[in-house]
Amino acid sequence: MDKPLALIVEDEYDISFIFAKAVELAGYETEVVHAGDTAMAWLSSAVPDLVVLDMNLPKVMGADILKYIRSEPQLSKVFVVVATAYQHLAESVHDQADCIINKPIGFTQLIDVAADAMARTAKY
Repeated sequence: MDKPLALIVEDEYDISFIFAKAVELAGYETEVVHAGDTAMAWLSSAVPDLVVLDMNLPKVMGADILKYIRSEPQLSKVFVVVATAYQHLAESVHDQADCIINKPIGFTQLIDVAADAMARTAKY
């Protein structure tokens, strides 16, 4: 059986590496992108099971990416975890995100959230 796919969208390389490792430990294969426009291009040709999305990104902001995910029929069911250090950004996407985690994020916290997302969205 193939592993579910997670897209990590985080502009800070060290943090993206940590996010990817945590999500992999939860059972996902990961793809990492570091800019909003790259995420948009990736999402136009693939459907992940999980997106871990930073809000403050270069080129295209996380809120715009989340709006795109929720507006596209093929992406609308993707489990989206918003990761941000900015409370006002978290509040602005509260109704669209499946989960919001305030940075700094604990490694085991992200493993648990990713595992929970997998359980909720298991494809049959």
